[in-house]
Amino acid sequence: MEARWRSSAKPVQAPKTTKTVSFEEVSGKASSSEALPLSLHLTNAVLFSLFFSAVYFLLSRWREKIRTSTPLHLVNLSEIVAIFAFIASVVYLLGFFGIDFVQSLIIRPSTDLWNSEDEEENEALLRKEDARKIPCGQALDCSVTSAPIISAQKVVNEKPVKLTTEKDEEIIKAIVAGTTPSYSLESKLGDCKRAASIRREALGRITGKSLSGLPLDGFDYESILGQCCEMPIGYVQIPVGIAGPLLLNGKEYSVPMATTEGCLVASTNRGCKAIHLSGGASSVLLKDGMTRAPVVRFGTAKRAADLKFYLEDPENFETLAVVFNSTGDAMGMNMVSKGVQNVLDFLQTDFPDMDVIGISGNFCSDKKPAAVNWIEGRGKSVVCEAIIKGDVVRKVLKTSVESLVELNMLKNLTGSAMAGALGGFNAHASNIVSAVYIATGQDPAQNIESSHCITMMEAVNEGNDLHISVTMPSIEVGTVGGGTQLASQSACLNLLGVKGASQESPGANSRRLATIVAGAVLAGELSLMSALAAGQLVKSHMKYNRSSKDVSKTS
Repeated sequence: MEARWRSSAKPVQAPKTTKTVSFEEVSGKASSSEALPLSLHLTNAVLFSLFFSAVYFLLSRWREKIRTSTPLHLVNLSEIVAIFAFIASVVYLLGFFGIDFVQSLIIRPSTDLWNSEDEEENEALLRKEDARKIPCGQALDCSVTSAPIISAQKVVNEKPVKLTTEKDEEIIKAIVAGTTPSYSLESKLGDCKRAASIRREALGRITGKSLSGLPLDGFDYESILGQCCEMPIGYVQIPVGIAGPLLLNGKEYSVPMATTEGCLVASTNRGCKAIHLSGGASSVLLKDGMTRAPVVRFGTAKRAADLKFYLEDPENFETLAVVFNSTGDAMGMNMVSKGVQNVLDFLQTDFPDMDVIGISGNFCSDKKPAAVNWIEGRGKSVVCEAIIKGDVVRKVLKTSVESLVELNMLKNLTGSAMAGALGGFNAHASNIVSAVYIATGQDPAQNIESSHCITMMEAVNEGNDLHISVTMPSIEVGTVGGGTQLASQSACLNLLGVKGASQESPGANSRRLATIVAGAVLAGELSLMSALAAGQLVKSHMKYNRSSKDVSKTS
């Protein structure tokens, strides 16, 4: 059973001594079998010999009596002596060695140890005894920051349990009982970290499931209040790798990629190398705009047509544009939704019979695959291209221009068409988009339309070099708002030089981020297609995407 120790009023300080003391010395009790004098060793040996001799003699005599049908209760003098010797040796041995048994299994360390004036010194000594013999889990904070869990047998190598106050305990019990809603903790307590800790403990008691592998400390819960995540109980760690430098439009970028898929960062990095050695890639942003399509209803088709004609009038459109306002470096969804609501409120004056069914009617198709986004675009529409030298294709990518062109035609174009792909005429654009999105605080669900991509390859310069391009009509990114303001994601945006809003040109940072995403996709497509053409896919995944760790032995 997990033990919880209440914190004393006295704060834990740094250890005051480096003296090594055993657990027995800390508790004030020494083992009774330690440092025995010679006479006791001889006495033990004699009593042991007497015990086994008496047992052997009595068993032999009783076997003989059973064989000759002699009653067992009829004993002679030698048997009486053996019985007394057996009893005496048993009493001695239990009395001597039973002390250790009782101390180790029955007697528990006095709780006065934790309340003594030397609490800090005792705690430091116990920590010194807690020698870690196994590697720490990657998701756990293994630094010793408070007293470990102690049992009478050993010091347990576990992450310290969070100490709760009596007030916290009352709140936890109220949540478990259902009298206090978990979602109200932040507003009632005014402390987001404490709220997360209490919610986590209550959840563990309600479900009976351990959350020991989910980190709680080391995260700013204030930063997500009211904008990123509700009812937090911890956070998930995702490793971030770097691909690059990606030479794009004359500038180098180290592209952060958050992923748990082995080989992905390495493959994208190889593509970046091939692009860099060939002089870099270039990109162009064709379109920048976010959509939101509300659904409204009228009593007749004529009234619905009246609204359509009203919106198509240039003068009315200009008026509505002023009402709508702009979106800047934000990804745009929230601002567009706000603008649409302003327009609907404005239209209600001229169309009082208009019934607004919903602010989104799905024609805008957010976070869903749809032909309208593939054809008309949504967010940023970007084309990125590069010419890869033939020598680079052979030496770095280990394949040929001819093989890549043929594979792209049969796989990305013909194969995708046969599968009825919708915006999926590529090898693995969503892999790179998702990894960059998670690292930079974008909405991962918008990977669906943002990964729409068609990859094209053709031989140029008399067939010696490779021209590769990716066309991505609906990249939805932003550099302010949402998850972009979190510390880790903000750091990744800062690494790319696109953190926050652009002061010189509103929207420039988000547009540049979109081109970086397209450039990273270009590198990823180039490398994976080369691995497929050279027959290296399985080999590389077995090298980078397979763990040799025996998970069956992991606690």
